[in-house]
Amino acid sequence: MHESELDLVFKALAHVERRRILISLHEKPGQSLFEICAASFGQNGKALSRQTISQHLDMLERAGLIEVTWQGRTKMHSINDHPLRDAIEMLTNNFI
Repeated sequence: MHESELDLVFKALAHVERRRILISLHEKPGQSLFEICAASFGQNGKALSRQTISQHLDMLERAGLIEVTWQGRTKMHSINDHPLRDAIEMLTNNFI
């Protein structure tokens, strides 16, 4: 994994809402934007706008942390753990 790709992973993980989205996708893969919005409201008791969550999903997708498939006209989101594993490997190899 290149340094610029690692930077994207760490930047994506730096925001608490993006980490919450990843946890939600880990617990239940294949969620639509609507399901992720509903799950985010249930987790912290405040509703984020669909646009805000969509921007977080875009950042996670650019970092390679989620994969998108289409079910008809609906985007379904699932976690992709390969970039996380690569980041952990880099950290352990260089700092531990």
